Amino acid sequence: MKIFLSFLQSDKRYPIPAYDFWQRYIKNGIEEAGHEWVECPDVDWALGLVPKSEADQLKWKAEAWAKTVAWLKKNRVDVFLSYLYPNQVDKSAVKEIQKSGIPCVNFFCDNVREFRKIPSEYGVFDLNWVPEHKALKMYDSAGYKFIHLPMPVWVAPADRIIKDEVYHQVTLLGSKDIQRKLLMAEVIKLYPDIPLAVYGSGWKKETGPADAGTQGQTLTKRLQNQFSFVKQYGLNAYNNKLRNRNYSYETDDSILGKYKGDHQIEEYKVLTAASMITVGINRYPSFHFPIDRPDTYSRLRDIEAPMLGACYLTEWTEGIEEMYEPQREIALYHNAEDFVEQVKELISDHKKRNMLKVNGQKRALSEHTIPTSLNKLIRTLGI
Repeated sequence: MKIFLSFLQSDKRYPIPAYDFWQRYIKNGIEEAGHEWVECPDVDWALGLVPKSEADQLKWKAEAWAKTVAWLKKNRVDVFLSYLYPNQVDKSAVKEIQKSGIPCVNFFCDNVREFRKIPSEYGVFDLNWVPEHKALKMYDSAGYKFIHLPMPVWVAPADRIIKDEVYHQVTLLGSKDIQRKLLMAEVIKLYPDIPLAVYGSGWKKETGPADAGTQGQTLTKRLQNQFSFVKQYGLNAYNNKLRNRNYSYETDDSILGKYKGDHQIEEYKVLTAASMITVGINRYPSFHFPIDRPDTYSRLRDIEAPMLGACYLTEWTEGIEEMYEPQREIALYHNAEDFVEQVKELISDHKKRNMLKVNGQKRALSEHTIPTSLNKLIRTLGI
């Protein structure tokens, strides 16, 4: 099977959220499944995510898709597999690819976070790869074809071993956001001596109130910004923004005493696998929800950490119990109090920690891998 990839590939680094790991994951996963991946060497797909003027975005899209369609006319493939945001999709180009007999599949992993309804651009695909359980109703309501599959995570064979506990700590890996900060502040208040170790970017960089950037703006400019925000996100989101504006500035900074610095990829893997407990947080910042009642969805780490052999404690969210058996393959918490109870139990029970490491890894590597997902995709497409 020859699979054409449009998966945020780029030879450059851009000031946008991490994206380069996706092509590494999907390319290695395709090869492990025994298939072949190909790409158009002249297209920089990540560039389509870089903020730019509408005219420049349209120019990028026209050039990228013209090169892709021309490449595919000269090189036969079996499937077109992409990771595209709505403003990267050219529906006419996708239809042209489909006319040549190539089914088109799009993966997107932030449906719940980004959308209240699925964009019409995704309706053009023969199949949408949807990892979030909460997003399934949105695709069903839109009438778009979809398949529910895990995040496409690939772990090297050398890392698929159970490691001894080297770090006798509760490890949180990830950049700072307000929901992670609020949750951990509450945890530390309940359990001041928790052996928590936090790694990632942004934790020591404190900003002022959320609306500090508006200081010095003219009234007209501020009203224009407010109107644009309401137009994009809705009145309810704007009301939440007003209520939440000072949270990031006023929340307690007890977590800074637990901060250990940033980490590199190899350190990340070892810290995940060899910590006494590795933490997942599935809540996320969003103006669509009150800050004290955040929404959740299963994140990439819910696949990657068990694959690496972590004793994994993650936040309950819809669909997580279909992925793993709680208390046998992973541990779950619902709030800060539950988090503390789970941590204390796991710290006192080495046997259970080891059971979670072994069983969680076995489940992830047997059911949640890219080769398994590709086989399901291929069967669904009937190719």
